[in-house]
Amino acid sequence: MHSNKAPDPTATDKASTSTLPQTLPQGAKVLMVQGTTSDAGKSTLVAGICRLLAREGIKVAPFKPQNMALNSAVTIDGGEIGRAQALQAAACYLAPHTDFNPILLKPSSDTGAQIIVQGKALTTLEASAFFGPQSKDYKAMALGAVLESFARLRTQYHTIVVEGAGSPAEINLREGDIANMGFAEAVDCPVIIIADIDKGGVFAHLVGTLALLSESEQARVKGFVINRFRGDISLLQSGLDWLEAYTQKPVLGVLPYLHDLHLDAEDALIDSPNKQSKSRFKVRVLVYPRTSNHTDFDPLRLHPDIDFDYVSLQTQTLAQTQDIAADLLILPGSKNVRADLAFLREQGWDQQLAKHLRYGGKVLGICGGYQMLGETIADPLGIEDVLGTSQGLEYLPITTEFKAEKQLRSVAGDLKLLGQTVTVKGYEIHCGESQYLGSSIADRPAPLWLRSENCLDERVDMPFADGCLSEDGQVLGTYLHGLFDSPDACQLLLQWAGLNDAKAIDINQIREQQLDRLADVLAEHLDLPQLQTILTASVKP
Repeated sequence: MHSNKAPDPTATDKASTSTLPQTLPQGAKVLMVQGTTSDAGKSTLVAGICRLLAREGIKVAPFKPQNMALNSAVTIDGGEIGRAQALQAAACYLAPHTDFNPILLKPSSDTGAQIIVQGKALTTLEASAFFGPQSKDYKAMALGAVLESFARLRTQYHTIVVEGAGSPAEINLREGDIANMGFAEAVDCPVIIIADIDKGGVFAHLVGTLALLSESEQARVKGFVINRFRGDISLLQSGLDWLEAYTQKPVLGVLPYLHDLHLDAEDALIDSPNKQSKSRFKVRVLVYPRTSNHTDFDPLRLHPDIDFDYVSLQTQTLAQTQDIAADLLILPGSKNVRADLAFLREQGWDQQLAKHLRYGGKVLGICGGYQMLGETIADPLGIEDVLGTSQGLEYLPITTEFKAEKQLRSVAGDLKLLGQTVTVKGYEIHCGESQYLGSSIADRPAPLWLRSENCLDERVDMPFADGCLSEDGQVLGTYLHGLFDSPDACQLLLQWAGLNDAKAIDINQIREQQLDRLADVLAEHLDLPQLQTILTASVKP
């Protein structure tokens, strides 16, 4: 016979995990979305709720205390945050700001990560510094930054929608937690928990997660959302009734599986959608262990005339095929450029690149990929990994040296190729500084001339050259992320690569359409009156 109360934890203390002070200002409504697992749909649900509220004229902002991701975005105040929080800011009709994600961890190896606090990179730490016995100093510092950013948002916005990280039921991470229930307890906000039914085991995920929380944490869980449901909802109803009776928590909604929902991904590579017409132009992106900012390629992945795919250890498309495999090969950004370059060589991809160029193909390198295409890459301070210098692929006349100060800027300017000039916008995130090796800077074959749009950058309104084009015009490199987001620039780059008559898509317009689509689905399938009641109750007298 089942009890109506969630099972007690068997191996955890029932006391709250929070060690945070209870002195934050009240005012804004606050709702936190946590998930039973990573990729349960937290980021998407937060973005959808933000767009729902913003469309009603509510001044809403996203917040994620601590994020671990390789995809990041430059903010209006000259820092960087997780890509998901930039998307959520767009859902709120806001420019990204560092307060939306005060702690960002960017993995640089299997055990180390660069720590970014309120937008600025501080240092690279090993895992034990984050979660082990020596983590007290890090947690104290991170806690201060999280509370400071959240307190500022609470005075500026009517509603804050908070995203948790991973699962709140990770027993080994509960002490000093600032990403999930530790944060929720500190700021005394309600929580809803989302689970992915498409993976199976959704009731076990929800009940098990609730069971591993302390009594006070269980009490602040105000309901569940079930994500990615396919089929007839009536077949699920008996399970929903049981879940509500067993946990005494309402199911706030069952969200359908949204096919072809095209939103910026946090980390996982996304397959190309099925395309109606036969895609005749092949683009391949090399995937190394620390590939970053693969959202650069969404305009190509979604383009109806492009056969787009990633080349990884799982696919090995590039190394196994007998032909050239692509019209355009792209080397993306990397969080550990020298290690990823070594990986590229281990796969034999350097030989395949040479073959591709001999057959007349084009190669584009972005950020870390641009650095790989040069002569040498030096890391004298051990910024990304071990000290040392690596030989590059030697297709572009540049050398790169990593510096302690990371370059972060939003930029706009001109792309000059094939005798044409078009406008382009994007952002730069890199530690390396590249020097042109030609005899004269004036003769540098720079395809981009940019100006910083960041008011904190000394190069505001001062045009500077970016990137390099090989003498034969086959290899192009640049530091500019978001290169394909500007439709005119995307079209000119595709023309350079050999696709002459295709019109570029507008990824920014697609993003807006998809956010509105998501909000429409939430409006139909969520219990909005109950959600509003939860939000209203979050404001304490």
